[in-house]
Amino acid sequence: MPQSSARIEIDIRRQRLWLVETDGVEEFTVSTAANGAGELFGSECTPRGRHVIRAKIGAGQAENTVFIGRRPSGEIYTPELARQYPERDWILTRILWLSGLEPGRNRLGKVDTMRRYIYIHACPSEDRLGVAGSHGCIKMRNQDIIHLFERVSCKTQVSIHE
Repeated sequence: MPQSSARIEIDIRRQRLWLVETDGVEEFTVSTAANGAGELFGSECTPRGRHVIRAKIGAGQAENTVFIGRRPSGEIYTPELARQYPERDWILTRILWLSGLEPGRNRLGKVDTMRRYIYIHACPSEDRLGVAGSHGCIKMRNQDIIHLFERVSCKTQVSIHE
């Protein structure tokens, strides 16, 4: 069951995510933006600052479920599917949609995290984690996002820093 006191810390430089709960801390290797940190719309950078989870998407979906426009596409990711659609940015399994809390930094106008569709989500198992490589989102392994998804709720605080 999600813990209301849980919070998430993400370190862009170290490519790590920590789930901080009253009874302990769990660490996960992630991949943030290949373009580094930044908040501007169209930058494909990972936004810094204070955020919250605005929406949790994908509860009960199978591991490797493919999402397009935040909806299951009906596909299950495989390397063969990846070869068929090499242009896709694979968003898999679960989505934690982030919303900025700091007007002018990561909320509203040209820096709005939610309108930039910044998520914490799963990626293909062949994607490298521990190095920057996303289009702005925070990518995790399937089992890690499933675990995180079950431990957090909407409005869980997320801090992203370098």
